[in-house]
Amino acid sequence: MVDTSRQPKLVGQTVVVIGGSSGIGLETGRQARAEGAEVILTGRNPQHLEQAGLEVGAWKTAAFDATDPDQLGQFFEGLTEPIDHVMVTAGGSYYASVADMDFAQVRRAFDEHLVLPMQVARAAAGKMRPGGTLVFMTGTAARHPAVGSAIAAILAAALPAITANLALEFAPIRVNLIAAGFVDTPLSASLMGDDLENRRNQLRATLPVRRVVEPADLAGLAVHLMINTAVTGATYDIDGGQQLLATP
Repeated sequence: MVDTSRQPKLVGQTVVVIGGSSGIGLETGRQARAEGAEVILTGRNPQHLEQAGLEVGAWKTAAFDATDPDQLGQFFEGLTEPIDHVMVTAGGSYYASVADMDFAQVRRAFDEHLVLPMQVARAAAGKMRPGGTLVFMTGTAARHPAVGSAIAAILAAALPAITANLALEFAPIRVNLIAAGFVDTPLSASLMGDDLENRRNQLRATLPVRRVVEPADLAGLAVHLMINTAVTGATYDIDGGQQLLATP
């Protein structure tokens, strides 16, 4: 619901969240809706997406694979009204030592993390109002070299350059990037399994903010980037101060 205690900042605007059925994407949709925006959520799983749409009060939902350029193009071509902002949380990274790498998965990670933002920019630009925003996401692995993190580090290092170049090419549409450390999402829980609570406790004890970064933290930054029309081509770290520590 719209927060009526102050004037919402996104009234009359439309926000598309690609990867909006859970975690950071879902929370971004919720906060954008609280700022008065109409929200369109997309995701791969129709059932999860339907539930997410009900939770957020989404205007529309669309189930498709965003990494398929044909499906992505059809989605944007099918929009009958202009949009203002696109947040992309779809796509993942890949962690493995070089000796153990599955290079099919490496190529998929490059496609999802590096090619997808450019595909989204090209497909969305013709539907966006001037001054709208593309918000992408990456990680902070480039700042923390570690065995098994080579691909994640390459992806994290490349996205700021892609973001800056897209900001020039697609101006006056604004393009910004969020670089996140560990975020306590359902995906993190599924990846870490029984180690999740130990990781949470470690972060609570060592991070300068003394708490774990949550989806709401990233969503709040994403919505701020939609609202602040002076920001483009920028990368924003949000890791609770993890990069300030001697060891990640």
